[in-house]
Amino acid sequence: MLTKRIIPCLDVDHGRVVKGQKFKNIQDVADPVTLGRTYSEQGADELVFYDITASYEERDIFLNIVERVAEAIRIPFTIGGGISTAEDFRRVLMAGADKVSVNSAAVKNPQLIMDAARRFGNQCVVLSIDAKRNATGSWDVYTKGGRVNTGIDAIAWAKRGQDLGAGEICINSIDTDGIKDGYDLALNRILAETLTIPIIASGGAGKMADFAEVLDAGADAALAASVFHYKEIAIPDLKHYLGGRGLPMRTQR
Repeated sequence: MLTKRIIPCLDVDHGRVVKGQKFKNIQDVADPVTLGRTYSEQGADELVFYDITASYEERDIFLNIVERVAEAIRIPFTIGGGISTAEDFRRVLMAGADKVSVNSAAVKNPQLIMDAARRFGNQCVVLSIDAKRNATGSWDVYTKGGRVNTGIDAIAWAKRGQDLGAGEICINSIDTDGIKDGYDLALNRILAETLTIPIIASGGAGKMADFAEVLDAGADAALAASVFHYKEIAIPDLKHYLGGRGLPMRTQR
């Protein structure tokens, strides 16, 4: 069995790490490079940095932060936000990132996934999906930082993303984001049954048991923000706990 991954998520807004609830009530947290280095030293498996307003404000990628992070940490990291072309992928990868996450731009132009996968390899392409449950009990895809409901079915979009060449799916539940009451287990379970590529679960971690439940539900990695940012859960303690639950974890390098 492949080892499970713990991935701190750093939402960046104009150069600072921030955190909110359901994409609202945004509060300042820390400097992204400093916080990224801390998580690397604590034994995180990977990091994800999202520029949460780049797409909405239609501005450029924060390459200066990418370069500084690459110099400061020793683990793989993903960059998302403001990515709209294969050339953007190249710029971010050349700046030091290991993977690139696309969300709004991929919905607008699905060919972007295929173009990037062919040019840089599937392993570099992460399709990030912001999903929210609708009145019928399924999930809709949202774009522009959770502001726009596309009406696209999230499960069908994840499957299409896989077929186009995405190497991973990062599924973020808007309903559970920042609430700390657990991940959307039903959503992650359905995706795990539907896809053959790895799934990164996002949105809702509040206690160690939440990580265990979503990993048991089929997620390959669990992403979280506030419980790490506010030191409510220490990564070494979390990995020890999950290992004790029988989940294969990577030991700190």
